Amino acid sequence: MLFNVTTPRSAAHAEILPRFRNLATTEVRTKTSRLDLVTDADEAAERRIEIELQRAFPGSLVIGEEGVSRNPRLVEGVGNADLAFVVDPVDGTWNFASGLPLFGVMVAAVVRGEIVCGIILDPISDDWAMAVRGEGAWIQRPDGTTSALQVASAVPRAEMTGNVSWRYLPEELRSTVTARLPRLALAADFRCAAHAYRLIAAGHLHFSFASSVMPWDHAAGWLIHSEAGGYTAHFDGSPYRPVNLSGGLISAPDEESWRDVRDALLDLDQRG
Repeated sequence: MLFNVTTPRSAAHAEILPRFRNLATTEVRTKTSRLDLVTDADEAAERRIEIELQRAFPGSLVIGEEGVSRNPRLVEGVGNADLAFVVDPVDGTWNFASGLPLFGVMVAAVVRGEIVCGIILDPISDDWAMAVRGEGAWIQRPDGTTSALQVASAVPRAEMTGNVSWRYLPEELRSTVTARLPRLALAADFRCAAHAYRLIAAGHLHFSFASSVMPWDHAAGWLIHSEAGGYTAHFDGSPYRPVNLSGGLISAPDEESWRDVRDALLDLDQRG
């Protein structure tokens, strides 16, 4: 195992939780829009995680969401670094800044473009979903107890429940997707990829649909969901890799369920 949860936990306890519901107006800023926020907690947590990872793994590359905001070319290293860590210090920043306890810390280890380990920490419950490539996925609690993660069983399309993040879709496709949400049993948007992945990996939801595919939102979650038995692909059916930065993603219990979700929301057939 390349790393453990000490680094994201220490950042959560030192930098994130003390600021939760305690942010001044000046500590919350917009990036690309009013829906795309950054806070002092994001920046401080990412700095702490980067320092700790580089201390533990000299020469490694740390690719954080906020670092890429400052230097967009940083993300290019995810495909060829001998060891890279992809970090989302506060996934669900809008929730965090709103005082909603639905956010997470996501860290993935990537070796020459292949995701080998992923952690999604819930700072509020202080437990984490984790996967190591080829070794399964599990929830681990602070007392050391664990429980295996397993995706939901496949069900008919009309019974599927999931998380649909459509706000970054181009307008024509956005209208298509939102008009077809009633084809499914439930389609919410928790505005937090960390918790969406935890829910689908644990079998509490059947699928997730994501319009943005930046690696800090998906690398850790993809591995956890995959190791829990799930199937993920881009809208065009190509497999997910952290170097792919476009194309949308759908995760589901299996390939047939994936096709059902894609066909339902992207209107690629006339069923339902």
